[in-house]
Amino acid sequence: MPETMTTSTYAVLALLDLQPWSAYDLTQQAQRSLRYAWPRSERLLYSEPKKLVRLGYAATYTDTSSRRSRNVYEITEAGRDALRDWGDARTQAPQIEIEALLRLLFADHGSLEDVQRALDELEADIGEHHQAIVELMGSYLDGGHPFPQRTHLSVLFATFQIELFKAIEGWIDFARAEIDQWPTTEDLGMTERTEALTRLLAHDESAVDERRPASPQQPRPGSV
Repeated sequence: MPETMTTSTYAVLALLDLQPWSAYDLTQQAQRSLRYAWPRSERLLYSEPKKLVRLGYAATYTDTSSRRSRNVYEITEAGRDALRDWGDARTQAPQIEIEALLRLLFADHGSLEDVQRALDELEADIGEHHQAIVELMGSYLDGGHPFPQRTHLSVLFATFQIELFKAIEGWIDFARAEIDQWPTTEDLGMTERTEALTRLLAHDESAVDERRPASPQQPRPGSV
């Protein structure tokens, strides 16, 4: 079966265009820079550079400058051509994978406590990611970007991340308040409140903003 270039493959190729990497360092950098936009397992990140070598888009050599020799991957001219072609291609449609949303959609198979716990776990995970990006931006102000010539790209990318995290955090507060009014997760159907929310959404108005209090929000857990 012929080798295929996936979005993950192109992401690894783009990292190789920054500099040569060992497999380990490449995986660490991918997990730092790609985890919020294109998360993939460590196993996959180790396999992609080998695929690039087979395709002729990367080459490998042995670095013996340190105590332990290591295989290093670097991009080829064919790889740079492939990267440019990828930049011209149509992007894939976005996909959202949040298990807490799936738990909510099927919450009538469980209890109110189950769905609230799922929201708590989502809030904790999002809060951790949110705080990590905030701290990362602080490090950029201190000159901590590993590729300072690319700071403008990273900051615009981080703007999307933080705005997304804030939107999810706001929705969690909204969802909690709604669920607090439910006597059960089962068979509530089109209540007066559900109809009011449906009308807002049918007019492309924000149901979250409708409930949001006018007073300032409390700081997020772990924020400073």
